[in-house]
Amino acid sequence: MMILGFTLLAVIIIVMTLVFDFVNGFNDSANSISTVVATKVLSPFRAVLMAATFNFFGIFIWHGIAKTIGTGIVDKGLLWDHLLLILFCAVLAAIIWDLITWWFGIPTSSSHALVGGLIGAGVAVAGLDAIVWSGTSKTVLFIVISPLVGMITAFFITSLVMNVARKKSRHVVNSWSRKLQLASAATLSLTHGANDAQKGMGIIALVILINAGEQSASFTLPLWVQLACQTAISFGTFFGGWRIVKTMATRITKLDASQGFAAETGAASMLFATAALGIPVSTTHTISGAIMGVGATRRLSAVRWGVGRRIVIAWIVTIPAAATISGLLFLALHALGVH
Repeated sequence: MMILGFTLLAVIIIVMTLVFDFVNGFNDSANSISTVVATKVLSPFRAVLMAATFNFFGIFIWHGIAKTIGTGIVDKGLLWDHLLLILFCAVLAAIIWDLITWWFGIPTSSSHALVGGLIGAGVAVAGLDAIVWSGTSKTVLFIVISPLVGMITAFFITSLVMNVARKKSRHVVNSWSRKLQLASAATLSLTHGANDAQKGMGIIALVILINAGEQSASFTLPLWVQLACQTAISFGTFFGGWRIVKTMATRITKLDASQGFAAETGAASMLFATAALGIPVSTTHTISGAIMGVGATRRLSAVRWGVGRRIVIAWIVTIPAAATISGLLFLALHALGVH
């Protein structure tokens, strides 16, 4: 069955990918607004409106992450005959894992859930030969690097701000901190949109190649794919995941406006760098690490490390959990004759 030149399965995957982008934005809205809400610089409504707007503007930033997702995680040549079903299972597994972690209010990575989904279904077809180790190893490595760099950067920015603030009145510090945090929150939303919407773009662009039967064609991103994915993630951000906002904004550590600025700036700097390098990372990981880094400038006990450990466990579990779900989905559907 063909719909507008696409097979039915291809259409289903495109729709599911846009749903994934919406859920991604819904799940990750806390990343870009939690600190600005916690410090009362913006109301929740204004914060999500700002975040959704700047998420969409992420369309104008580098598109290397989309190419990594489309060609750098699993070997599309080796898996070509099963690739549509693999993509279907990967996206569905990522959505399932996102919803599970959202329900329990655990900040997790939609990006790594999708990567895990691709790996799980790919391995179900061709074993470890299915994995493109160059792209996958960088992604796994940055599970550790991105929160750590976010933490260190935020720690030093907070220390710098504290040294400058000692020479200024409290009123001046608060006034400037609130203005700076507006800019840093907008920048974090921009980098969130640039990073996370591209994962969906990579999947849909690959679906287009498969549907056209162009195995050797170059990887490109049609404008309609970019617009659709950025719009989906922006709407998801607007409707937001308030359960996770509470965890990110208050349970890890208490923040004021200057500390919120430091956390957002530290995280955004890391996300700009990884977008430029085409490495899919987790905005959740990065901002969580940055918030912990801010809290650690006061004293180590200011960070609720128990909450942090719970988040870290979710980070570690995400790829294997999503891979398991995706692999089992593929085996079940393939056994039922779905191709």
